[in-house]
Amino acid sequence: HSGVAGVVEAQLRRFGVTGSSRILQFASHSFDGAVWELCGGLLTGATLVMAPAEVTTPGPELAALIERHRVSHATLPPAALTVLEPEQLPSLTSMIVSGEASSGETVRRWSAGRRFINGYGPTETTVCATLSSPLSGGATPPIGRPTVGARAYVLDRDLCLVPPGVPGELHVSGAGLARGYLHRPGLTAERFVADPFGAPGSRMYRTGD
Repeated sequence: HSGVAGVVEAQLRRFGVTGSSRILQFASHSFDGAVWELCGGLLTGATLVMAPAEVTTPGPELAALIERHRVSHATLPPAALTVLEPEQLPSLTSMIVSGEASSGETVRRWSAGRRFINGYGPTETTVCATLSSPLSGGATPPIGRPTVGARAYVLDRDLCLVPPGVPGELHVSGAGLARGYLHRPGLTAERFVADPFGAPGSRMYRTGD
């Protein structure tokens, strides 16, 4: 549950959610992104806007839903934005893109006049591990800095920190880390390893990225 607390704190601090916000429930309940949206609405005092899956499919019906219910905050994959137009959604003042790599062109099209943030996080880290600062312009967006309670390291194969600009593997640790994979001890041992930078007994997740 401490991981969920970090999710809510990120919503308040980084995404600008308040009691007057109206958050879109876009993700399927079977997808971990739904936890981000549910917590953002139900645990902050904001309004959670829900609709059948056929209405939230990216396209004209989703755009109409956002405007009809004055949705102010949404988390969407970059692919969904390719079939929506920014000027059609004036109520949408804060947006996070996640689930896949975003592009500078997406930032350029969608950041004007709204808070636009790039998010990153595997399921194993309680949905969201890092968030960028609000973005603008057309540069390739960074994944940002760790959310509340999370730590992120880029390491080499010996689990040593690599210098800036040197390729490595992203590792995430902190309160939001999962215990492991159910009934899969081998995979758990492979992906969840000791954190040499944390307190004794702490672990980190090897993302593969």
